[in-house]
Amino acid sequence: MQKHKYSDFYILKRLILIARSYWGLVALIFFIGLLATPLALLVPVPLKVAVDSVINSSPLPHWLDIFVPDSIAESKTSLLVLAAIMQVLVVLFVHLQFLVLYVLQTYTGERLTLKLRQSLFRHVHRLSFAFHDARGTADSIYRIQYDAPSIQWVVIYGIIPFISSSLTIISMFYVIVRINVQLAIISLFVVPFLVILSRRYSTRMRPKYTQVKKMESSVLGIVQEVMGAFRVVKAFNREESEQLRFENQSKATVKQRIKLAFSESVYGLLINVTVAAGTAGVLYVGVRNVLTDDITLGELLMVIAYLSQMYGPLKTISTKVSSLQTNLASAQRAFELLDEIPDVKEKPHATAIKRANGNIEFKNLQFSYDGENNVLENISFTIKAGSCVGIAGRTGAGKTTLVSLLPRFYDPTKGAILLDNRDIRDYKLNDLRNQFSIVLQEPVLFSTTIRENIAYAKRQATEKEIENCAKAANAHEFIINLPDGYDTIVGERGMRLSGGERQRISLARAFLKDAPILILDEPTSSVDIQTEKLIMDAMERLKKGKTTFMIAHRLSTLENCDQTIEIDNGRIVS
Repeated sequence: MQKHKYSDFYILKRLILIARSYWGLVALIFFIGLLATPLALLVPVPLKVAVDSVINSSPLPHWLDIFVPDSIAESKTSLLVLAAIMQVLVVLFVHLQFLVLYVLQTYTGERLTLKLRQSLFRHVHRLSFAFHDARGTADSIYRIQYDAPSIQWVVIYGIIPFISSSLTIISMFYVIVRINVQLAIISLFVVPFLVILSRRYSTRMRPKYTQVKKMESSVLGIVQEVMGAFRVVKAFNREESEQLRFENQSKATVKQRIKLAFSESVYGLLINVTVAAGTAGVLYVGVRNVLTDDITLGELLMVIAYLSQMYGPLKTISTKVSSLQTNLASAQRAFELLDEIPDVKEKPHATAIKRANGNIEFKNLQFSYDGENNVLENISFTIKAGSCVGIAGRTGAGKTTLVSLLPRFYDPTKGAILLDNRDIRDYKLNDLRNQFSIVLQEPVLFSTTIRENIAYAKRQATEKEIENCAKAANAHEFIINLPDGYDTIVGERGMRLSGGERQRISLARAFLKDAPILILDEPTSSVDIQTEKLIMDAMERLKKGKTTFMIAHRLSTLENCDQTIEIDNGRIVS
């Protein structure tokens, strides 16, 4: 989907399709919103009764006279009391309507936002590593967290108020026509000007709102990047330079926001001046009509009151154009993310696989990240089930890229990888990835307990299973010596633990998954000799009965492997 195809109509249609599962609540919000129209019509009635029927002795409006007993209608004191009671009741009903409407809008709006966020979060998981490598995570985070709420602001606070405001305008105009046709016609003179202003504003401002969203996303990216590399920033004493980078990007964003605020203010000024001109015209002609006895003073006050009720929705519709444009820009960004097509796709009738034997063959494999420069070239070798292959090579040779193709984090540009004599692209994606346990050079832990980190490999793992796997990974001893044992919170990315402790928890997780194929990506490269022995001992147990890929910089560290290959510049050299 190209960006130029994201028209306002297209975005609105997609938002409405998402909201249709909540059509009952949306309809109820619309109905309660419509109650604002008759309540608004009642607002000036007590004033008219007090002025025309109490002060000037004019008869009550016909529709009201039907419900008022003669004993009250004939007494000015009773009519004044009636007007006062009506004023209280009208205000009470107006605020009750607002209260119910506000609660329903909040509930439905938050549910809609949650639904869109869930869709975005689920889709982000389906996108390939190539997408996240190119785009970064901050932009996706911003779209999920800050662009998704656009659905409630457009559907609940945009479309519904637009329709209800339109009905209010029609109702008010009809009442003004019944009172005085001339004043009604004069009141309509402002409408064409408001329409022209709104259309020009929408056309010019939409790209600017989109640009601001991108700038805010980049600010979030800087924050995330710096906090993720906090130790490096501290180590190189780069706090001030990172602060300057953050401030410069933030200032540029603020500057753009101020420009938008100025444009919004000018637009609001033009809207209010246009409406004021319409009110002034009605006031001028209305007073002249009162002086010539064409209408009563009470009728003029009623027209002015209804006019404010009519111009209010007109201003609402016009001023909502600015908020609508910024939210349509957010919705566009959310849909752009949803419309990203995953590079790694599952075939329509993919084959299920429960547990692979582990025979693997690389056939004339070629891979490129950018489609031009090959990272891997003409890779061909076979590994038998249950055996261990060592992959050596200098940094950047392509070792990690090679094993990343196995669970289909990426797909090869050319060639194929066969698992048990079948192309891995023929298998169901989730089934395929269930065949692998991966232990990385930098272990990844979540900011929760040790128990939950180990059990991440198996949701319903028992306490005994978790402890047995921790023992197999040589982790049980240090875990039970922690103040909270298996309930110890490891902190963000496990930073409350040492590198060796994190790695052993990662190994325990691999033991618990018990997948038939194991990938060990230099798991001992950043630990001391004593810890390395513990990890190597655990890995030897973990490797038993599994097809294993061990990655290292040097061939000498892969002596216990059944076969070894060396990669240089993306090619097998030995």
